[in-house]
Amino acid sequence: MSPRRTTAASTERSRPTTPLRFGYGTNGLTDLRLDDALGLLADLGYDGVGLTLDHMHLDPLAPDLAARTARVARRLDALGLDVAVETGARYVLDPRRKHGPSLLDADPDDRARRVDLLVRAVRVAADLGAYALHCFSGITPAGTDPDTAWKRLAEALTPVVEAAATARVPLAIEPEPGHLLATLADFHRLRRELGDPEPLGLTLDIGHCQCLEPRPPADCVRDAAPWLRHVQIEDMRRRVHEHLPLGEGEIDFPSVLTALADTGYRGLTVVELPRHSHAGPHFAEQSLPFLHRATAPPAPPPGDPSATPEGSTA
Repeated sequence: MSPRRTTAASTERSRPTTPLRFGYGTNGLTDLRLDDALGLLADLGYDGVGLTLDHMHLDPLAPDLAARTARVARRLDALGLDVAVETGARYVLDPRRKHGPSLLDADPDDRARRVDLLVRAVRVAADLGAYALHCFSGITPAGTDPDTAWKRLAEALTPVVEAAATARVPLAIEPEPGHLLATLADFHRLRRELGDPEPLGLTLDIGHCQCLEPRPPADCVRDAAPWLRHVQIEDMRRRVHEHLPLGEGEIDFPSVLTALADTGYRGLTVVELPRHSHAGPHFAEQSLPFLHRATAPPAPPPGDPSATPEGSTA
């Protein structure tokens, strides 16, 4: 799906030229009304937004979803923001159980509630003109053997994949530390078990690569490129699943962003700092310049002829 049109206001914003396009996740702006969050991101110069469907931001379970979605679509268009729809809200289905129910729950009615949410999200994504719909597997319930969990996941995702195919919205599942589907290898297992359906792609979280994957994040980007539909980014340390502001962890951002650009990825690279919402506007303001600096070519070394100012006789 092609990016949203750019408005005159957004073209006037001065920012470095880069083949990558950056967004910020609304799960890191939960203290703001959605309309205010979108206006903030446009004013800061972001190209788009990772929109988490939640009770405070385009509640997928409240009445008049289609009408509310249409209003958000008009707002995105007016601001020139592209969008990916994300479904990682912690308590949107169950106020007492984080990310529950999941696609792996023993109770088929509970699994069906998660499936219904994802199918609703497919329709929202289509109506917003989103380039991808994000989802995840969930944590394996206690006492559930792995084969049963994988079978439940494949069966539960099948109607979601079918809905995504009908709506022409790529489905981008995210490997999440602690979940059944936690690594790139797990993604490929699911892909094979479902028969490699065309709509099924990958959300790659760069921090999760740093946390869990055996290869460096830049190599993970290159490995994932054929299936890459959506990217989330934050800083992180090895073996510690803690989303950190950019520059506070161990990730080599220039190498990761170069790898993304080299693959030809054209979706958004969305900053994900869900535990920093208390200072969301601050971190949104700080993150975009950091990413632009990380994409800038390195300065020539001292004495390099290209470092001599034009017209200088030095």
